[in-house]
Amino acid sequence: MMDVLEQARRLKQHTLSEYDSKRVLAEYGVPVTREKLVKSQKEAVAAAEELGYPVVLKACGAELTHKTELDAIRLNLADGKSVRSAFRELKESTKGRKLQGLLVQEMVRGQRELVMGLIRDAQFGPCVMFGLGGIYTEVLRDVSFRVAPLAERDALEMMDEIRGKKILDAFRGMQAVDRKALAAALVALGRIGLEHEAITEIDVNPLILTKEGRLVAVDALVVMNGAK
Repeated sequence: MMDVLEQARRLKQHTLSEYDSKRVLAEYGVPVTREKLVKSQKEAVAAAEELGYPVVLKACGAELTHKTELDAIRLNLADGKSVRSAFRELKESTKGRKLQGLLVQEMVRGQRELVMGLIRDAQFGPCVMFGLGGIYTEVLRDVSFRVAPLAERDALEMMDEIRGKKILDAFRGMQAVDRKALAAALVALGRIGLEHEAITEIDVNPLILTKEGRLVAVDALVVMNGAK
């Protein structure tokens, strides 16, 4: 992970790519999507077959912080033909942008979307955030905060502070979240903030809660050096 951060500093990057952001999270035990970074159509199809269909294909680069707005994502690709077609489309739509590669990612299914993140407050230092994710993050602003470092108890309290906390429980055939696993992920974000001053923000959105109660960070962004 230090290689990722050192390279970003050397290149004066304000953000890490999604791929590198998830590498940082995974180093601290945060559950992320299974994925592979590829450079060619042949590599993309091979990665998709290894991960298992359906898959997601995303353009990946440090500058691509708003992939949806850039039309840089293709979902639910069911076979090699659709992967090759999506690869060509994404290459065309991101022409002129600096790409690290294309990201072939497992298709994670789940109706419940959470958000978690880190901000570096001028007064309090690194603070961890948790709440409802996806499109609801900006609409409902249902989030809670804690100053790092966090203990498991702090993380569990954060879950109970959001208005939509029942989304974490079992209902309509969906299993309850593993609260200890979620707490461990929130504690880990605090550790990252304390141990790496160059990281000023982390945004994990959405953090999907699957029908089986599994947590998966589907998208992530690490911001460095005070850049907004």
